[in-house]
Amino acid sequence: MKKILLSSIIIIIGITFLGRLSYLQIFSFSPDQVLEDPAIKRVYDYPERGYIYDREGRLLVANDPAYDVMIIPRDVRALDTTEFCKLLNIDIQKFKKELNKARVYSPRLPSVLVPQLSKQDYARLQEKMRRYTGFYIQKRSLRYYDTNSGANVLGYISEVNEADLAKNPYYIQGELTGRIGVEKVYDDVLRGRKGVQYIQKDRFNRDIGPYKDGVMDTLPEQGKEIHLTIDKLLQEYGERLMHGKRGGIVAIEPASGEILSMISGPTYDPSLLVGRERSANYSKLHYDSIAKPLFDRSISFEKAPGSPFKTLNALVALQEGVITPNTTVRCLNGFYVGRTKRGCHCGGGSRNLNVGIYKSCNAYFAGTYRKIYDKFETTDKGHDVWVDHIKSFGLGQYLGSDLHTGRKGRVPSKEMYDKWYGDNRWVSSYIISNSIGQGEVAVTPLQLANMTAAIANRGHFFTPHILKKVNGEDIQNPKFTEAKHTTIDKRHFEPVVQGMADVYEKGTARGVQIPDIRIAGKTGTVENFMKIDSVKTQLTDNSVFVAFAPVDNPKIAIAVYIENGYYGARYAGHIASLMIEKYLKGEITRKDLEKRMLERTLEREYAKPYSGKEFKINEYDWSQDAIKPEPETRSR
Repeated sequence: MKKILLSSIIIIIGITFLGRLSYLQIFSFSPDQVLEDPAIKRVYDYPERGYIYDREGRLLVANDPAYDVMIIPRDVRALDTTEFCKLLNIDIQKFKKELNKARVYSPRLPSVLVPQLSKQDYARLQEKMRRYTGFYIQKRSLRYYDTNSGANVLGYISEVNEADLAKNPYYIQGELTGRIGVEKVYDDVLRGRKGVQYIQKDRFNRDIGPYKDGVMDTLPEQGKEIHLTIDKLLQEYGERLMHGKRGGIVAIEPASGEILSMISGPTYDPSLLVGRERSANYSKLHYDSIAKPLFDRSISFEKAPGSPFKTLNALVALQEGVITPNTTVRCLNGFYVGRTKRGCHCGGGSRNLNVGIYKSCNAYFAGTYRKIYDKFETTDKGHDVWVDHIKSFGLGQYLGSDLHTGRKGRVPSKEMYDKWYGDNRWVSSYIISNSIGQGEVAVTPLQLANMTAAIANRGHFFTPHILKKVNGEDIQNPKFTEAKHTTIDKRHFEPVVQGMADVYEKGTARGVQIPDIRIAGKTGTVENFMKIDSVKTQLTDNSVFVAFAPVDNPKIAIAVYIENGYYGARYAGHIASLMIEKYLKGEITRKDLEKRMLERTLEREYAKPYSGKEFKINEYDWSQDAIKPEPETRSR
């Protein structure tokens, strides 16, 4: 009986051990466990990153082969460091630094020692690397740009840092990730999935073949190709027009919310941030604190909107029933706030909505703005209603687009004014500058373009976005395909649109008409201040222009904001008209205008605050212009 019991116990224990071993081998095995075996090496096979195309299938970004020198610290054997560093064209200090960094990361996992060798360097090193145990060359791909434009849109890739590794377990040391723009937002689509090979080593640490005949190996999955909504030709043309100028341009297709161009000036060639010179080039761009080429002015530049904002105040007043298109306001070459007169250069006289828009009459819109607040019992109530209307156009908030960053602008709240003036101690005259877009409202070029698209659509817009297709399939994201409606009834838009069309026909932009294209637009001239030696100093006005075309079937809505660009029709208006003609016609008929905008810069304006010399505001030799438009007052 004892023998049977003892035999049974032994058999049970044996079965238990066999069962547990089988479970560990078959069911609970993890590839990570292989890394604990010093006789097995894991080698990654990085896929090509997905290509990027524009809306018409034109190539924007592809790949070029590159090679990284990798190191596995625990496998490194004694070597002639001086000779090795000379071979890699690095100094000994750099070698020691990267070796220590690799040891800290992991003694048994590969790390990048020297990234992004060229094909020529790779060919020279390939055979010689066999002499150095613990080092090998790994192929990967770097970005190749088939355009010198769109750096702020496309973004760039760089090696992951400690924060990336801590946040995302997918990444390993030395891997590349998107930093800004499309490369960052759609990194998980573009990067694909890396493959892995497990290599068996012998007792002399030599590779002897695939571990388990490669049954655990995986193939890389190439990144998906994507099509952007951007028009490559329009983007490139816009950046040429912005040469020597600072500001932002955003063009949108009103019917879809697709971004046609998103330009920031000054900008840089995206190829500067590729290869071994990337770090040095990035430093130069980063430390340019005057031009700020890395600052995306198209989505992060917040400034007063100027007179384009008058169109929204007109729509709010129509919706609230405090005016009709025929309501008139008397302009005395300005308007009064208490005993202080604010100027207007529309010529004076009786103004209705249409004339008020196309002549950009400050007095008309100041009077209209007051009527909105006078409708309500309290200023607080009036302001709440006004804020709700303005925000329905996407101002003062993030639009929810698929862009990598940006600012939400500002629509001032009653709490903000209560803090400034005291609760129930302010009225509409205190904030009258909001009537002409010179008050506390701040917008980005993207928001201005979206606002214009909403007017073009007569009351709705689609969330601006930049992704069109993935692997040839159209994106059907309800976030981008469902219309967002403003709080203004559709019937109120036609008189405002007509006023904007007359801006071109007989108003402040009559000098920038495009043959055979009917455009609706609005000029803006925005006061521009800067602190110089702690003193608030007025500089040359900012030039602003918004427009859409054609008027009756809009294909493009555009906003142009030019720092120190004088009045609205001067730089912004001309640039917008050229962009519209380029997109709708595919060619430019006004060659003289194009030549002036391509060649003329505002560098002397940007140098003034740093020159230490006195200068006059708006000093300009008009003989340089073929057409001298009607002078504008600020906020027109």
